[in-house]
Formats: sequence, C-alpha cells, structure tokens
Amino acid sequence: MARLAGAALLAGALVGAGGTAAVAAPATPGGVTPTATAGGERPRTTPGPCAYTETPEDPAARPVPLPPDPRRTPDRGTVRVTLRTNQGAIGLTLDRAAAPCTVQSFLHLVRHRFYDRTSCHRLTAYPTLKVLQCGDPSGTGSGGPGYRYRDELPTDLPPAPTDPTGERKVYARGVLAMANAGPDTNGSQFFLVQSNSALRPHYTIFGSVDAAGLATLDRIAAGGIAPTAEDPAPVDGAPALPVEICRAVRHHHR
Repeated sequence: MARLAGAALLAGALVGAGGTAAVAAPATPGGVTPTATAGGERPRTTPGPCAYTETPEDPAARPVPLPPDPRRTPDRGTVRVTLRTNQGAIGLTLDRAAAPCTVQSFLHLVRHRFYDRTSCHRLTAYPTLKVLQCGDPSGTGSGGPGYRYRDELPTDLPPAPTDPTGERKVYARGVLAMANAGPDTNGSQFFLVQSNSALRPHYTIFGSVDAAGLATLDRIAAGGIAPTAEDPAPVDGAPALPVEICRAVRHHHR
C-alpha cells in the first residue's frame, strides 16, 4: 500500500510513492532475460514463471540481487518467519500455495537481510482500514528492492459489509499482504492487518500473523500515530511508537 486513498487505501499505496523500488541487481544463477524498454534501457527479467523484472527507474533502497526463479516455483506448504522488532516479535506464516512467487521473493529478501534494521513507516487508523506497513529500507514509503513482479490476487474474500457497492472485500485481522503502486508492481513493502479492513482485492495475500504478533500489533496501534504540525490528530502516518525490524529470521524445519 504505497498510498492509501483515505479509507480505501491508496495502494501503491500500501507501498511507497514511487511504487516498488527497483535496483540494478547482479545476475542470478540461471541468468536473466533482457527486456527492451521505450527508453532503450534493457532491464533484466528472470526466465522463470515469476518473471522478476528490474526497475531501473526506481533504484533499490538497499542493494539486493534478483530472486531465484526456477522453472517450477515451490507452491506447497508454509514457511515460518519472525520479525524481531523493538516492540516485540511478530511471527509470520507464509503460504506458498496462495502466492508462490511472492513467498519466494519475500524469503529471498529475508535471506539477504533486506528487512534488517528497517522501520515500519506507516500506521493507519481509519474506521475501515487498520494496518501497519513495513518493508522500505529508506523509511519513506517509496523505496523497494529494485525489481517488481506480478500480482497473485485473492479470489475468495467476503464482501466488506461497509461497502454497499460490493467492490471492497474483507482483509481480515491477521492477514499479511503486499503493498503495491498499481497492477503487477509488487516489490518489498508489505502490510499487516491489525483489524478487519475493507479494500479492493488488489493486494496479494501471502500469509498470516500469529497470535503473539497480533498482540504486538495491538500495542503499536494503541500507541497511535505521531502528530505533525499540519495534522495534530492523524489517522495515517508514522507510528507514535517507532517500529524497527531489527532482524527478519526464517525458521527451517528439521
């Protein structure tokens, strides 16, 4: 969610202003396929089904290579990751079946410590949108990994009771989803849903937050949003309790 449109969540909005930050990344095993652009540049795209594509117009906030993109993307099982933050641990369960390319990218960023020592820059407190957004090393809401990839959107979400048009769906408490700046612009920014929220189903859901993580989110949300001179009582902005991801850790099964 780069930008949330009021309660509607300007996505890209659950990402940064520029959308996904891209970085010119070194070649990865298996190689990448160059793709010509209107400006003559040839950003690289991985050859597998996920087609991770460099975004030279949006350089990476922190250097990281393009993710691996094997011919068969792992699409079964779950993976546990813990975000160790200064406000408490947030345990995540990633669902490969729901979003295989997203999980593969997220684990790649965890492995390269992309999320370590980064802040969660955005907290929202609209009546129909309550999320914490993280994943930008620049802390501005406009940074990313220097690549983008396609959406893996949910198709079975219930309609939001607050939206008579039926366009918005319920992103339930505990959902872990990608922020973006429009269709197929996923990068590194993600959001954690603290309370049932009404959104158009334009955000890839790739996992869930555990009970301890939700308790951490509740404490952060209870702290409110940092006031500014322009807005002394904001409902969208930096958390009043600063949130830093000290380390993101993957748990391997034995």
